[in-house]
Amino acid sequence: MLIQFNFKNFKSFRDEAILDLSAAKMTEFSDRVVSEGNEKILPMAAIYGANASGKSNIYNAFEYMADYVIESFKYGDEEEKFEEYRPTPFLFDSISGNAESSFEIYFTISGDKTEKTYNYGFCVDRHGVTEEWLNSKAKTARKFKSVFYRSIEENTLDLSGLPKSSRENIQVALEKQVLIVSLGAKLKVNKCKDIRDWFLANEFADFGDPFTNFFLSRRLPKGFVDDDSVQKKVIEYFASFDEHIKDFEIERVPHDTETKEETYKISALHKKIDSDEFAAIPLGMESAGTLKMFALYPELQDVLEKGSVFFIDELNARLHPLLVRNFLLTFLNPEINTNHAQLIFTTHDTWQLSNQLLRRDEVWFTEKDGQGISKLYSLADFVDESGARIRKDESYEKNYLIGKYGAIPTLKSIDIFKEG
Repeated sequence: MLIQFNFKNFKSFRDEAILDLSAAKMTEFSDRVVSEGNEKILPMAAIYGANASGKSNIYNAFEYMADYVIESFKYGDEEEKFEEYRPTPFLFDSISGNAESSFEIYFTISGDKTEKTYNYGFCVDRHGVTEEWLNSKAKTARKFKSVFYRSIEENTLDLSGLPKSSRENIQVALEKQVLIVSLGAKLKVNKCKDIRDWFLANEFADFGDPFTNFFLSRRLPKGFVDDDSVQKKVIEYFASFDEHIKDFEIERVPHDTETKEETYKISALHKKIDSDEFAAIPLGMESAGTLKMFALYPELQDVLEKGSVFFIDELNARLHPLLVRNFLLTFLNPEINTNHAQLIFTTHDTWQLSNQLLRRDEVWFTEKDGQGISKLYSLADFVDESGARIRKDESYEKNYLIGKYGAIPTLKSIDIFKEG
């Protein structure tokens, strides 16, 4: 489970931003808090904020970290490849553009019976990796122990926490653009592979991106084509929000002679109102909301099975608020979410901003100041003008919309259409 994600000097976030999923000491919804090792962890984080305040950049930062961990072993010493993949720093001052960007997480690994806590991070600038570290802490320990540490500035490479048999191979093959975790996983070093696999298990969906919407709506659930039981589960899933779809009809399309990929024509079966027959409607003709829920199913299935993180940008887009709430309750119900999967999402849907649904430490806000610098803060840490913290019985939605918590757009009258 993700305990905390920190990043710095990435896009609109010049200073360090901390997204903390460790549970604060509060009484509401205590049954959903998960205990792993010595940590108490939340299953959800909802991120609110005005347009262009930086919400999507948190999503981008976490996705960048995951992609770099998974893919960096491919870059070798090729400057051109790396140039395309270096992070975008904060560009609105004269220093940050040339400074390193940093990414760090604290987490536990699903299925780890020892319940160790890990701390992994790296810094990267326009030339490559400047620093990288992996620490671990046993369930009964108070302090983290180093697994490896690397620093270009200090000219240090300490691999003492890795098996002796793998240290020389890593030293020989390690390039400045490549992460130890990425290379070590490729070389089948178990400690590195465990970290890489944690990132691999997480899922991302950016519903503000038209290309993502197009791709996801055509991704089929695992086993959907050949397994009747999977199809039945998808029907049950659809029944939670649209009872009109009774079944699916799947037709194999001949192989593409160039790609040789298997493709399928999928139709949703709707019962006719005046007979027991069904009307077959091509899935692409269903509503945007139905297609989005179909797109969400494979990732939802995976993260619930693996106990991993599902990060969604603009979850509310094209979905009714009640449907969004039903989706959230899947993660918040310990009887359904038995493997402790987590959902982190950005949204403008204030109907979910309720003390009947979310804990104060599950609500986050982004705000951008006059210099273009974004900041991230939690409702649990928010202090009002009188110095008081937010009470759990407050109307979060109402107070947010009137500006009590900040993170809302500053509006002016659109008077450009006034007649002379």
